[in-house]
Amino acid sequence: MDAMELDRRHFVAAGLSLGATALAVGGQPQLSTSQDASKRIRVGVIGCGSVSGSYLPHLAKCPYAEVVSLCDIRPERAARRAAEFKIGRHYPHIDQMLAGEPFDLLVNLTDMQEHEHLNREALASGKHVWSEKPIANSLAAGEELLALAKQKNVRLWGAPVVVTSPQFAFMAKTIASGALGRLAAAHADYGHTGPTWSSFFYEKGGGSMPDLAVYNLTTLTGLLGPARAVAAMVSIVTPQRSIDEKGEIAVAEEDNAMVLLDHGNGVISHTQSGFNYFNPHGHSGAHEERHTIAIVGNRGLMGLAGYDWEPRGVDLATEEHPQFRRHAPDAEGYVWQQGASLAAESLVTGKELLVTPEHALHVVEIITAARESQATGRRVELASTFKWPLVA
Repeated sequence: MDAMELDRRHFVAAGLSLGATALAVGGQPQLSTSQDASKRIRVGVIGCGSVSGSYLPHLAKCPYAEVVSLCDIRPERAARRAAEFKIGRHYPHIDQMLAGEPFDLLVNLTDMQEHEHLNREALASGKHVWSEKPIANSLAAGEELLALAKQKNVRLWGAPVVVTSPQFAFMAKTIASGALGRLAAAHADYGHTGPTWSSFFYEKGGGSMPDLAVYNLTTLTGLLGPARAVAAMVSIVTPQRSIDEKGEIAVAEEDNAMVLLDHGNGVISHTQSGFNYFNPHGHSGAHEERHTIAIVGNRGLMGLAGYDWEPRGVDLATEEHPQFRRHAPDAEGYVWQQGASLAAESLVTGKELLVTPEHALHVVEIITAARESQATGRRVELASTFKWPLVA
């Protein structure tokens, strides 16, 4: 083992040992337990489609959040969710929502092409924002959003929350311990045969990378560190799609992607994603047991069973124990839709999240660089980074 690898290992271990000693939001003192119980963040949710059916039940049970208004460009959807979850106000447009019932935190669950401008409007109005992925369509635009948030003294976060799972924590600590030896490579994949309920997945600004690969790219960069460069091939396998309520549409963004990342120190990772991947478990991938993420070194191999957004455990084999052993089999309350609830908790208690906008924007840059690599046939160097290693 060379000095650089030893220093890196000590650095990762030191970062992980910080545990729950997180910084307070905005440098303010953390609130006491009694103060926590007396304060709830008022939440407005925009986008009342299918994803809201997962977010709203979690927010309804969150002791730090109170959903006070909903918004959707289809007013009947907002009205239906308002009745279902007993929410007093609902609106057909964000301008009316921002001018209506007061709230503190906007939860953005709209089509991915709409996230950037809606996040900008909410931040400009002095609202904190939790956004489904992606939080912006480019690194430059995302950096402008972060600057606006700082100017307005509000917070911005974005999905996914895969770095908050106990399985991610186990994998990070295993790498830090040196159990895998000198790291060499990692592979991740996520795919299905593609949604039919909306066309935005296939329109410009959509695609399999911001919808699917975003999870794996977040996990791999969270475990292995920020990527320095990207080389990729992306393609459209199915040029026409049949969409509910619309019929046949032309596909404008990739539905198949292979992305290589250079993490430095010789470590290379590969992510594949697509809307043409048969899965015997169906679109949801429920009960998936195969290793969708694998990390290998010269002394050990580690595989995440199931998807990183719904992990089932981590299998580890090393020189000392060459047969796979299952670790971290319990989700311990982790679910992919918990991000807005975590944001509300952070705003009340001052507990910082492992999820950061800088990490989310790094993944946005990877996605745009992958498309650039396909267009130019070249390796693309990256400019962004984020604080790493993550505390887990």
